[in-house]
Amino acid sequence: MMNFNGSLVEKEQATISPNNRGLAYGDSVFETIRVISGKIMFWEDHYFRLMASMRIMRMEIPSNFSPEFLESEILALVKANDLETSPARVKFTVCRMEGGYYSPTTLEVDYLIQASQLPNSFYLLNQDPYEIELFKDHYITSGLLSTIKSNNRAVNVLGSIYAKENSYNNCLLLNEKKSIVEALNGNIFLIKDNKIKTPPLTEGALNGIVRKQLLSIIKTLPELEIEEAAISPFELQKADELFITNVIVGIQPITKYRKKEFKIEVTKEILSKLNVKARLG
Repeated sequence: MMNFNGSLVEKEQATISPNNRGLAYGDSVFETIRVISGKIMFWEDHYFRLMASMRIMRMEIPSNFSPEFLESEILALVKANDLETSPARVKFTVCRMEGGYYSPTTLEVDYLIQASQLPNSFYLLNQDPYEIELFKDHYITSGLLSTIKSNNRAVNVLGSIYAKENSYNNCLLLNEKKSIVEALNGNIFLIKDNKIKTPPLTEGALNGIVRKQLLSIIKTLPELEIEEAAISPFELQKADELFITNVIVGIQPITKYRKKEFKIEVTKEILSKLNVKARLG
């Protein structure tokens, strides 16, 4: 089942208009959300990021789009798919309504919610080999539009194809200043000695949900320092540890970049802290 504008629809019966602006122009934003046993993880952060994304995209926010209403819509769909007691992945998409070409005829929106089952309730440490490379064919533009989750993901798609063709697990994306911005599917963190760095949003980094949680968590750990600063490709081979974050996998340790292999000791500790925060809500 899917939820389209408040109505539950069987997936087999769901259709999309060729005039849908998300399909035609990428005129849409989305949130990927993790739900555990009927509870939305980090819901407040997801909600406010969605509202900010809609404002940046000049979409009209419906008067009923309160946190309580959207939460109830998500949980109703989770229940309809018999996922109340299971971990679930939810994608909440907001598209501008049909009409016009580049210039829309309305700022009003439609919304679509999809749900599927996840294998694990909380974040597990993946210790399998995980190799990355830089993707340099195309660049992320530093600025506000790159910080939101819109349907304009061409660089991520092309980078994913490059990674698959060259047997990498992931790639790191660069901005026009040749600084590291993020991974194909999440934010990047670099550990050197007791200092942890992650690119700031001004570099074009996604305003990630888990990124925000970790900035808060690491500030409470006296043995570690956290800094939001640009990362050059040259710093990667000097790092002790690298990891990628997103709301579905939590933290993914990177084990190899070119000839450099990385440890995962501090990454493991941070993951345990993230799981504690997720359990406490």
